[in-house]
This record gives sequence, structure tokens and C-alpha cells, in this order.
Amino acid sequence: MAKEKLVVIGGDAAGMSAASQARRRSKDMEIVVFERSPHTSYAACGIPYFAADLVKEPAKLVARAPEVFRNKMNIDARVRHEVTSIDLEKGSVDFVDLESGNESSESYDKLLIATGASPIVPNLPGVDLPGVHSISTLQSGIACREEIDRIKPRNAVVVGGGYIGIEMAEALLMRGARVTLVEMAPQVMLTLDPDPAARVADRMRKDGIELLLNEPLKAIEAGANGRAAAVITGQNTIPADIVILAIGIRPESRLAEQCGLPLGDRGAIEINARMETPRENVWAAGDCAQCHHLVSNRPFWIALGTVANKHGRIAGINISGGNEEFPGVVGTAITKFNDLEISRTGLSKRELEELTIDYVSATIDSSTRAHYYPGHAPINVTLHAERSSGKLLGVQIVGGPGSGKRIDAAAVALHARLTVADMLHLDLAYAPPFSPVWDPVQIAARVLEAKI
Repeated sequence: MAKEKLVVIGGDAAGMSAASQARRRSKDMEIVVFERSPHTSYAACGIPYFAADLVKEPAKLVARAPEVFRNKMNIDARVRHEVTSIDLEKGSVDFVDLESGNESSESYDKLLIATGASPIVPNLPGVDLPGVHSISTLQSGIACREEIDRIKPRNAVVVGGGYIGIEMAEALLMRGARVTLVEMAPQVMLTLDPDPAARVADRMRKDGIELLLNEPLKAIEAGANGRAAAVITGQNTIPADIVILAIGIRPESRLAEQCGLPLGDRGAIEINARMETPRENVWAAGDCAQCHHLVSNRPFWIALGTVANKHGRIAGINISGGNEEFPGVVGTAITKFNDLEISRTGLSKRELEELTIDYVSATIDSSTRAHYYPGHAPINVTLHAERSSGKLLGVQIVGGPGSGKRIDAAAVALHARLTVADMLHLDLAYAPPFSPVWDPVQIAARVLEAKI
């Protein structure tokens, strides 16, 4: 009897989590993974810290190299192989070996699409010049880091004020560059409300970032040497030895779309809670796939390594005969700029207004520790709740060291569908080195509960 064959398209978080889980549960299944980059199972979120030289070697960002999968787990991990099409009727994929250029096909019994997300690169003059980088794969991070090491840029421009943009601005500042961040929106971090976002912007300016808001990118201009030399916006021409495009990312769902699989929120692949597409024996997981938002109760797309690994685990269990479901997400995310910690979960004001939810909000300023304990830092907490029920809807936290991970308690509260009144009675840990006697999240809950 022939072995059942699983083909996985994409060898990072979701793809290799699924392949590994399937192998643990099925020793006989044939598993083939196609990955177009040279690396598998790497920490893409660590790339800005590698660029900053906080992480010295790219190998430290790799959880398992391709040879580990091949030699120790009997998973045929084929790096530098790109799948070019999927034939759902035949049950096969076409691929090209990027080293040799040879083209071939591979049959499958079960297929997992885990193609991740791709950076948004606008169709503007100069975006393909030497010295312009979009950070997505580990290989793109290595190329960027090598160039920073080689040219030691004096002037750096980051285009885009989201998570990657802020983290790369911090990295380039640490590497000694004069950094300008260009953002077409009126604020950085559109996942935040305007007031927390303004606090982030103020800190960036204070620490030396030239922040240009409401300035869309128009072009990147070459110098005499043919490299990027200046970024052109609607209002300014900014000198640049290196340019980072961090405009955003989108689901890499083109293969799925071309073979007729339905797409959902923001073009992500539609799946159910078992990671199944509507096509039998075809799954999708990770940054290319859709989620369910537990607060809005709507389809939702989010690109995070945490979600991708969970997607992959559940896909691998179900592909190998199990039965497990992924309940959904609440949109929790965290980052930092220098020692300013930035986190959020649930819905923002903009999202609440788009959903026409009647809500109330409260914002407080407090301290990360007891005010008399050395090292206390300011913390700002914003809470949103449904007016009629008091149900918690969203939380945002911006503050000094010790602020950011408080978002985890809020994420748990959203998963548990707690009200603001419930949060007042949570038995949170207290000691002066860690918190005031009333935790800042609970202080905000007290203020908000009085409005409901």
C-alpha cells in the first residue's frame, strides 16, 4: 500500500509546525516541503534586532535548519524550490528548482498552503534600486544587515510607521544613522488609537527620529553611483544612503487564488476552524490564511508568528487524522521603541466605529511600580467597553519598562469575555517592585466602570 503523501508549500512557522506535528503523529506519511528561500523555521520577528546587531549571527534566528528536518525528522525539506502552480483536479503542484532552473511537478494526497505574507512594494520610480530593502524573509534581513555593515549609512529613511517600520527605525538609530521615518497617514501605528500613537511619535522624535507624517512616498532617486540616494515625498527630498520599505504586508495567496480557492479578509485564504479550505484535503495556515476575531465575531487577518505556529500545529494534527479547532484571535500585539513598550489587544476606536458598536472609553496615567520604588516608569492605559453590557472590547498600553506585557492579562480577559466590572476583581499580583497596589489596568477599569 502506497504511503500517504503530504505536500507543504512554505517552510517557515506554519508550514514546518504542521509538517513536524504530522510527523509526530504519523511515522509513515511521506512529507515534502517546498520553501523558496534558503531557510526553514526562522524567527522573522527577530530580523530588526539582527539588523541592530543585538543578534550577532543569522543562525541564531533559525529554530531548525533544513538538514535537521531531512536527517532527524524524515521530512523532505526542499529549500530554494518555488511552487508555481497548484492543480487541484490532478492533486499536484508544479515547482521550479531556483538553483538549477529545472521545472517539475509533485503529486500529493494532502496539501497545506503556508505561503505566508509578502511585503507591499508600491509601483513607484526607484523602488528596485540598490540600497532599497523590504524586510520579509530571513534572507532579506541578511542582505539588509550586510549592507548596513558594509556602507555604515549616515542617512537612513524608513517608509512606513507600523511595527516593522518602528523596529527598523530603532535598529538603524542604534547603528549610528540619522533616521527619518516617512508615513503617509496622520499617525504612526494605525492599530493604535490616535492618543497612544501620538505618545509613540513624541518619544521617537525625542530620541532623534525625524518623523514626517501625512507624507506619501512619491519616488526614490538614484545617485551618481546608481544606488538609492534620496527619498521623494509630496513635501520633501530626504537624503538616504539606505531605504527600508515597511509600507505593510499582504497575504501571499496568489497560488490559492489561481487554483480557485476562495479568499476572504484582505485577500487571505478562507479556512474553517480546522484550517480546512472548502476543497477536500487542502488546508491553509499562517500569514496567508484568515482567522476569526473573537471580539468582533468577524473574519480577520493578522500576520504574527504566534498565530502561525498555532495554525500550523492544528493543521498538522488534523492532516494526520486528529480533530482539533482553532477558536480565533483577539488581535494581541506588542513592540517597543528603545525602552518605550507598546502593546494592544481587541478593537481600537477606529474598528469599533467601523462596526458601529456603541462603546465607552477611559484613559489613565499611572506607574509601572509603586511610586516610591526605584525604577518606576510612566504607563498609559486605554480601555474600551460596550456601553450597554460593560463587556471589555479593547486595551492599549504605552509606557516604560514593565508596561507592555500587562497586555496579556487583557488578552485573557477578552478571551474569557469578561466585563470591566469583572476586571476590577481579578486577583492580580502585587509587590512594590512590580506594580502599584492597584494595577494600572485595574485603575483604568475603575475609571471606565464609572462611565457605564
